[in-house]
Amino acid sequence: MQNLAQFDCEALVIGTGLAGLNFALEFSQQNPTARVWIVTKSTNPSDGATLWAQGGIAAVFGDDDNPDLHIADTLRTGGGLSNPNVVNFVIREGRERVQEMIARGVPFSKRSDNQNEYDFTREGGHSRRRVLHVADHTGRAISETLVEKIQANPRIKILTNTIAVDLVSDQKILRKKSLVNATCLGAYLLDIEKNKVYPVRAAVTLLATGGAGKVYKYTSNPDTNNGDGLAMAHRIGAVIANMEFIQFHPTCLFHPQAKSALLSEALRGEGAFLLNSAGERFMEKYHPDMELAPRDIVSLSIDKEMKRRGDECVYLDISHKGEAFIKEHFPHNYENCLKFGFDLTKEAVPVVPAAHYTCGGVLSDESGHTNIRALFVAGEVAHTGLHGANRLASNSLLEAAVFSWRAAKAATEELPLLKELQEPSIPAWDHGFAKEEEEEVIVSHNWDEVRTLMWNYVGIVRSNRRLEYAARRIAMLKQEVNQCYWERKLSKNLVELRNLVTVADLIVKCSEQRKESRGLHQNIDYPETNNELFLKDSLV
Repeated sequence: MQNLAQFDCEALVIGTGLAGLNFALEFSQQNPTARVWIVTKSTNPSDGATLWAQGGIAAVFGDDDNPDLHIADTLRTGGGLSNPNVVNFVIREGRERVQEMIARGVPFSKRSDNQNEYDFTREGGHSRRRVLHVADHTGRAISETLVEKIQANPRIKILTNTIAVDLVSDQKILRKKSLVNATCLGAYLLDIEKNKVYPVRAAVTLLATGGAGKVYKYTSNPDTNNGDGLAMAHRIGAVIANMEFIQFHPTCLFHPQAKSALLSEALRGEGAFLLNSAGERFMEKYHPDMELAPRDIVSLSIDKEMKRRGDECVYLDISHKGEAFIKEHFPHNYENCLKFGFDLTKEAVPVVPAAHYTCGGVLSDESGHTNIRALFVAGEVAHTGLHGANRLASNSLLEAAVFSWRAAKAATEELPLLKELQEPSIPAWDHGFAKEEEEEVIVSHNWDEVRTLMWNYVGIVRSNRRLEYAARRIAMLKQEVNQCYWERKLSKNLVELRNLVTVADLIVKCSEQRKESRGLHQNIDYPETNNELFLKDSLV
């Protein structure tokens, strides 16, 4: 076995959402002498996508609920592509993972009439009220609680203002064409403030970088979610699955300055109506569960209604529930709407669907392994088989908790062997003849073009013609961006643009493979679901 001093760290965690933070805590607890490094692009160590999660985490705790009901809801929503075994263990193990969060101090809301019982909400696709929440800012409470625990651990180091440029494998360094049996050795990291790239070697690397909502013009995601982990994993040779299934959240605030302002699905769970511009409830035309139908159906229905009437948006109305109820249950949503001149307690507010969640991702086994040795994934960046063709609301935090725990356990068991595989060493970053970028307009223009292209041609509803056009233009953009990448010194914007174009290409490739309509993938040239040919994952 190699000398431990040769390693920068035992575990490198890229991302600071629930998956990354939970893995770091679990791995550190199971390996009392191990060093864990966590990487985040932000200055705030808790500023992952989890921070933005409003609704909550679905788990079976209520007296009228049981795991079989939750399993059935998940499988029904997944459109036939959820892995039954994965769905089973995630939901059955989920309660214990949530109890661990409670033990760490996450203050889930209690009932106003009984402070000894948790307050459960209901969201689209659920047959029971089973969503634990902290008012309407659950993600913030979880993130801040876990970060506090991590900052108290001297063996866990958080690298802020740092972006991963690329993962490194032994095969890549040795210039082997085959990626079979490749081992991840760590990553090159860019210090954003110093504009310096340096290698970090790790026995275990976890990708927990979240999804890729920023590949679309309209999204509920934070600016950090541009698919970095997906793109890096693809370049190192990891298998990518089901990227055609992008979930669009039905209700983001429609306002020119309301960037990424999501209105929680729990609003509809508590009785909010969807109205068209004539003030008519329209969901009854599209699904018997109306506003509580699964997200893909609600988003598709809104899109149809807007196109049918020629409207720019629809409206969400919960004012009938009363001011006291709204302010108690949805303080964040209420305050956020007020910033843009809308009062949830008095009026219907304009909303549109926006890219929200990446159901596909880096293919993972049941313990977070990828096909690249020593590289694990957890959270939205992973394709575990839980969500299938459409994610059941509030199952994402549950998945992140379960798989990060499983990945930490597997990484711990394999750590002695993985340390022995850490050869060759990672060479220093070589800038070569790269020059400083003097025209940022090239980066910003290509960034805008990719996002607009994806929104217009690879959005809620697709067609063969739109996908063909998108594929041709993205191929040209990839060529332009790669040329810029090799000719110019790296910056955060350039690294993100390279990843964004790569992810756009993966979404189009998977969309072209699936010649049917299923769940979140709707193609007007193939309007039917074809179980005979496409009851399978799309792989790149």
